[in-house]
Amino acid sequence: MLAVTVLSHNLCTVMKIPHDPVALEEHFKDDDRGPLSNQGYMPYLNRFILDKVREDFDVLEFNKMCWTLCYKKNVCTKHLLITDDDAFKVWAIFNFLSEDKYPLLIIIEEIEYFLRKLLETMGSEWSEDKFADYKLQLNTKNCLTAWELIELVGMGYFSKGMNQQTLSLGINEVFQELILDVLKQGYMMKRGHKRKNWTERWFVLRPNSLSYYVCEDLVEKKGNIILDQNCCVESLPDKDGKKCLFIIKCINKSFEISASDKKKKQEWIQAIQTCIQLLRLGLLSPHREARLRRRELRKRQHAEEEDLVEMMKQLTAANEQKQRQLEAMRKKMEEAAAKEAFEENRRKKTQSDLQDRYRLDLEREKMVRRQVGQQVAQKSSELEQYLQRVRELEDMYHRLEEALEDERQTRQDEEAMRKLQSRLLEEESTKRLELEQIHLQQQRALSQTEVEKQELVAERLAKERELHTATLQLERLEEERKGALEQYEEVSRKLERAANKTKTWKDKVAKHEGLVRLIQPGHKGPQTITNWGPASFTDTELEMRKKAWQERKNQGAQAQ
Repeated sequence: MLAVTVLSHNLCTVMKIPHDPVALEEHFKDDDRGPLSNQGYMPYLNRFILDKVREDFDVLEFNKMCWTLCYKKNVCTKHLLITDDDAFKVWAIFNFLSEDKYPLLIIIEEIEYFLRKLLETMGSEWSEDKFADYKLQLNTKNCLTAWELIELVGMGYFSKGMNQQTLSLGINEVFQELILDVLKQGYMMKRGHKRKNWTERWFVLRPNSLSYYVCEDLVEKKGNIILDQNCCVESLPDKDGKKCLFIIKCINKSFEISASDKKKKQEWIQAIQTCIQLLRLGLLSPHREARLRRRELRKRQHAEEEDLVEMMKQLTAANEQKQRQLEAMRKKMEEAAAKEAFEENRRKKTQSDLQDRYRLDLEREKMVRRQVGQQVAQKSSELEQYLQRVRELEDMYHRLEEALEDERQTRQDEEAMRKLQSRLLEEESTKRLELEQIHLQQQRALSQTEVEKQELVAERLAKERELHTATLQLERLEEERKGALEQYEEVSRKLERAANKTKTWKDKVAKHEGLVRLIQPGHKGPQTITNWGPASFTDTELEMRKKAWQERKNQGAQAQ
């Protein structure tokens, strides 16, 4: 309990909060689990200390106190390239860049931001490949604790080739920029208000002030220029032997400052104008604003990723629904195709049955007609015989009575036969009409089937013609390509032969003609000069050699 009391008192002292020991004892009097449990001390810390914090306490002193309490049991800098002070600064940077949730962790994006700024400060180049390898080593963790970050910086994994002093200077500069809000610092000349003399000072620019010291160790502070939204900075022309002048105008005072060169002057003016603009907008320091923007960007990206995952799930569900619908449609199409095939088979069977029935009826009709014809022929023959007999009996009238009676009976039978024949003819006509109607129905069914068959055949023939046309075009193109290739090879061979002939001809010309040249006689008198040397031949021998050479040349040209 004493340790908790001392810790709470120190925190209140550093953060400029009045300490209330009675509240501490009152908070822990009924705590059975002990005062050092998170459930016991953290509510007290939030309620009685952190909720009362104001912005005017020294953050650096607070960080140093917290560092003193925890660093000895968590990190040892003996095997590292950095000192305890550098480790403290890395720890403070970690607290600044870590996420706002307990336990504190720094994610991979903020690690990259810190390492890039550190290497940029040390004048080293950033290696994307090395950082990608390091991310692979982290696997799915993608975050570090404060002690792991100190170990990473102290081992020099990203600062190989840098000595300890350079690394320390880089860490100090990043610490001043991020933790102490030092936006810019450097030596400049300042004009005094009373003596009006120019004195060199070390200036340090923060979001709401421009302080100046005797030197860069920041031990002796000479003054402080408070910046607010009413301040302004302007460039001044050179005067009194001073160059690169600018002035900072505040409500009560104005400060004339001289930079070392024009570039430094412009940089300082721009930095001070940026601070004034941020104050007018009511914004924090640039680094804190950048940290908030990065966090908001990560939140938006996380929300977009969640929306994308949800959208992917919806798309997957919709895709599955579409697949099920397509499967149902495919089954319906298969069922419709099966039903259509069944109807087609049944129609073909019905058509075949009708054709068989029509053929049987037609054969039956032909048989009946044949039988009726035979009967008619037979009756005709009998009638002819009867008429012949009547003619024979006319001469014997006296014996005709009995014959007439037979004849009368025969005529009655004939009349009955004729009535029978007429009835048979009417039945035949009725049957023929029925068969004609059945035949017409069959013809219509056959015509419809034939039309559908012709359409299918026409479509198949059109596709076959298109395929045949495409095949012919492909074969023609292949033949043209082969012909072009053969022509190219033939032209190449001709060019090669021509080149060989040209080379041979040039060699012969160089051998027989290029070396022959006529040289005019000099001042020493007439002398015959040939390719074989001076005065080697007489003029007659030279003419003979020229003729022989001309003949060989003509023979070679004819041979080519």
